[in-house]
Amino acid sequence: MLCAVVPKPDSSKSTRSLYLGLMSGTSLDGVDGVLVEFFVGGEFRVLAHRYHPFLPELQTDLLALCVSGPDELERAARVSISLSRDYAATVEHLLTCINIDPADIRALGCHGQTVRHRPEQGFSVQLVNGALLAELTGIDVVTDFRSRDLAAGGQGAPLVPAFHEAFFRDPVVPRIVLNLGGIANLTCLFPGEATRGYDTGPANILMDAWIQRHRGETYDADGRWAKQGQLKTDWLERLMRHSFFENLPPKSTGREDFNLEWLAEQCSDLSGAQAQDVQRTLLELTVWSVTQAIQSEVCGKSKVELYVCGGGARNTFLLQRLVDSLPRVSVATTEILGLPVQQVEAAAFAWLAWAQVNRKPGNLPQVTGARHPVLLGALYPA
Repeated sequence: MLCAVVPKPDSSKSTRSLYLGLMSGTSLDGVDGVLVEFFVGGEFRVLAHRYHPFLPELQTDLLALCVSGPDELERAARVSISLSRDYAATVEHLLTCINIDPADIRALGCHGQTVRHRPEQGFSVQLVNGALLAELTGIDVVTDFRSRDLAAGGQGAPLVPAFHEAFFRDPVVPRIVLNLGGIANLTCLFPGEATRGYDTGPANILMDAWIQRHRGETYDADGRWAKQGQLKTDWLERLMRHSFFENLPPKSTGREDFNLEWLAEQCSDLSGAQAQDVQRTLLELTVWSVTQAIQSEVCGKSKVELYVCGGGARNTFLLQRLVDSLPRVSVATTEILGLPVQQVEAAAFAWLAWAQVNRKPGNLPQVTGARHPVLLGALYPA
């Protein structure tokens, strides 16, 4: 899919540069690629978007690498090559569709695919072969964005709040940006206050896994299946006891904390239950965890605007439940701010590549917990 975004900057500002951003998230469904135009002073606009779905075989291999298993080093190396070829195909299709030569692109920012996130142990693993991606595309590649923040004592995540600050902050109106990917994370952009951001818990990761297991579908379109189910409050109460929800920011999470094995441990009486009831309860877990975080942030503030992005923003039932749960907050998607929901994270990594090339710190220490701002990413020249 190719689409343009309403221009933000004044195109009369002379020098411009083009960057690409690639993002494949925790949901493991595919990769989003965007072409971003930057102007002098850091203003930018997204020019085009392309989505490239993963083949089921690659999804299976990636999911298997999210847990410890035999011969992990060789399997990870092989999958990194396959994944990087998919990334390169996304770039090729995107540039072909808009007739842009690779030589016109200053750099490509690629997050890679997270298969292990252990900030408490000082590491986070994103699969991508940066050298191969540079070779296949003919474009300078910036990747490995989390390691430098981790080295400075941070969690290496979330990284997108710095981009949210650059693109979405308003000098007068208090805003929150909520990304509903596999994991949910929010960014608080309040006038006169430093940007805050952190993961709130699972968004789509459990719902996607559950519907895949029971219906063979990769996601619950519009939340229709969850809407057919009944909320089981006893299950929800058990899930709400996860220790992650008790942690104070900065904090981040992933599949290590929230997976179907954990679900089965907490709710051993799931067998024989109506599968759609579980789906509804998982949706409500997302609503509850997001709502708790937002309510703690907006206490005492008025006219707060919440803008939702990520794949979960297309789940109309989930969005309606957020509206119901946050009566004092206006809820909309990032579309009305000029950036469609599926493009935000990919655009963030184009921006982080721009920051790396221009020697600008890409992390926010108050978000990640790092001791100081650092330059993010490793460069693989074409």
